[in-house]
Amino acid sequence: MNEISRLGVLVVISSPSGTGKTTICKKLINSDKNLSLSISVTTRKKRDTEREGIDYFFKTKEDFMILKKEGQFIESALVFDNFYGTLKTQVINKLKKGIDVIIDIDWQGTRQINNFMKGNVVKIFLLPPSLKELSNRLSIRGSDSVKEIEFRMSKAVKEIEHFNEYDYVLINDNVEEVYSKINQILDVERLKLIHQNYLKNFVSKLTRK
Repeated sequence: MNEISRLGVLVVISSPSGTGKTTICKKLINSDKNLSLSISVTTRKKRDTEREGIDYFFKTKEDFMILKKEGQFIESALVFDNFYGTLKTQVINKLKKGIDVIIDIDWQGTRQINNFMKGNVVKIFLLPPSLKELSNRLSIRGSDSVKEIEFRMSKAVKEIEHFNEYDYVLINDNVEEVYSKINQILDVERLKLIHQNYLKNFVSKLTRK
């Protein structure tokens, strides 16, 4: 079986900001050579620690709207006064090559992706152990102002209410345990018939008279 005989698995991971999905996504990518993290386009100003093409593709609002008009996104949204979008080239091309793709995105983006993929997506939602712990995590990381933290906390409850739109829901009270569970989910999803392109020809040869 060669690499392109298997259709890649698209995995969406969502959670309120500060729940730890970015840490878990990076851990998954670093440990699995066949797993790729979709890099989003954003109009947000680049932070000092961020790198172009690694953390985001940074674009002006004008350039972003051109890409959107050209139909280059499978989803896009306005978040905190900045635009974000997922490029088709970051997802579809990789899936066709048998590469599994992870997208770190909110519930609204998940809905758009689910519609675009006609349900052919694995949806995982991460919950914080408690709202108090979530607030502590946002404060400790030091990248957000007090005003931003208050806004993210008010938004967190609304995001959590959409947990039942997902296939798998995990409480992130232990990074290693959640990481292990997501690997188990990936193992199962990769074995589903929809991703085994080579089986059609195999069965055809098997049943040939």
